[in-house]
Amino acid sequence: ILLRVVLVLVALKLLILWLEPRMAFFPLRGVQETPAVAGVPFRDVKFDTADGQTLHAWWLERDAPRAQVIFFHGNGGNLSLWLDILLELWRRGFSVFAVDYRGYGASTGSASEQGLYRDADASVRVFNEQLREQAAPVIYWGRSIGAPVAAHAATVRMPDALVLETPMPDVRSVLRTNPVLWALSFLSSYQLPTVRLLAQYQGPLLVVHGDADSIVPFGAGKRVYDLAPTTQKTFVSIAGADHNDL
Repeated sequence: ILLRVVLVLVALKLLILWLEPRMAFFPLRGVQETPAVAGVPFRDVKFDTADGQTLHAWWLERDAPRAQVIFFHGNGGNLSLWLDILLELWRRGFSVFAVDYRGYGASTGSASEQGLYRDADASVRVFNEQLREQAAPVIYWGRSIGAPVAAHAATVRMPDALVLETPMPDVRSVLRTNPVLWALSFLSSYQLPTVRLLAQYQGPLLVVHGDADSIVPFGAGKRVYDLAPTTQKTFVSIAGADHNDL
């Protein structure tokens, strides 16, 4: 009986390792639209990660920007899907460095949790080596699955401020309403531990969440805010907003 239980657990573990990147990430290959459709100047940037992937990013630069934003997008689509947000940040006076994770858009490879952290490492390095204007503050902005990526980036090099949009404390916190997935999550390698990654962050923090979010519960975002140790923090609730219409 013990042997059978072990075999079943091993089989479940292997199945979950195969399934988790397919369930966590929904990339779209290629580039469907660019800032050029709105007449906004931008630069295509390609750079390598430490483990040999090539990432594609856009650099939307402003003269004398209010701040410089490194934008880590959500788990669906690619940069083209997030174009409206990137353009609006640019129009409001921000320079924006927006990166497609491995497996997304024109970036090589396949997405994984550890891969996203390596992508953040490379993004921060390239931004500081090639693009940063020293006089302007730097903001890391992470949306949904990009929230732990932005929080990880803050452990690599401290930004001047951090924005987390629809964040989760960790992956298990969004599975509590599904007992089967919650139980299986104990065999998963994915953690996405936003709260743990924020443990040493003491800078300004903005958390934004819709109070009708059907994907990442509103309470999950509030918990990220409550557990963040920094005293320089603000929570903004958007009334009636779901996950994808903020």
